[in-house]
Amino acid sequence: MLHLTAASTTNGVVQRSFTVNDVPGVLWSPEADVRAPLVLMGHGGGNHKLHPAMVGRARLLVTGCGFHVAVLDAPGHGERPPSAHDEAEIADLFRARAAGEPEGPIVVRYNTYLAELAVPEYRAALDELQQLAEIGTGGPVGYWGINMGTAIGVPLVAAEPRITAAVFGQHWPDELVEHAKKITIPIEFDLQWDDEHISRQDGLALFDAFASSEKSLHVNSGRHKDLPRFEAESAVRFFARHL
Repeated sequence: MLHLTAASTTNGVVQRSFTVNDVPGVLWSPEADVRAPLVLMGHGGGNHKLHPAMVGRARLLVTGCGFHVAVLDAPGHGERPPSAHDEAEIADLFRARAAGEPEGPIVVRYNTYLAELAVPEYRAALDELQQLAEIGTGGPVGYWGINMGTAIGVPLVAAEPRITAAVFGQHWPDELVEHAKKITIPIEFDLQWDDEHISRQDGLALFDAFASSEKSLHVNSGRHKDLPRFEAESAVRFFARHL
């Protein structure tokens, strides 16, 4: 069940906190009470539903397109206390980082575990959000997630026919390729050419795996955390075209 727990309005954007089966999320909407498409978002690893990147992207979609936007706290993130498994994986990541070892195998393993938990949570949230009159069933739905948001989003989109356009990027292909092969909807994909964690070959392999007849690769110079902010504006234009 969807429980709306708090609401506020700032500069024409309504922000509502909610829970679905005790999973916390936030929904941003236009102040005008009108039916409009919904974009689900996934946050990055170590972040949460109200991270500035999530708030900024949501506001662009609401103010620029009049869309509704929702994001959930991933397991072990935000308002969801980490489990013993979460803590062990994070400790292993910090150990590898301190030793100068590759982080990818640990991140892939942990993100795969999180996705197995988060995909059914997102599908349940979509069920409930579509019961709101301003979203409704049968309306267009998109998904936007980079990094861990891609690790959750690719299997989600592969399993969820209601999602008809998606923006992904910056993740290893290892556990995602088989899911990507099932995805045929329009895709926009971000890749950093000088990413110190994800090689060019790995980034291109994941992009290549999508079966979409319409897919766009956006490559920028710079390291992992240097993804240009203008890519968010490009994503908004992408969703405006397809939703």
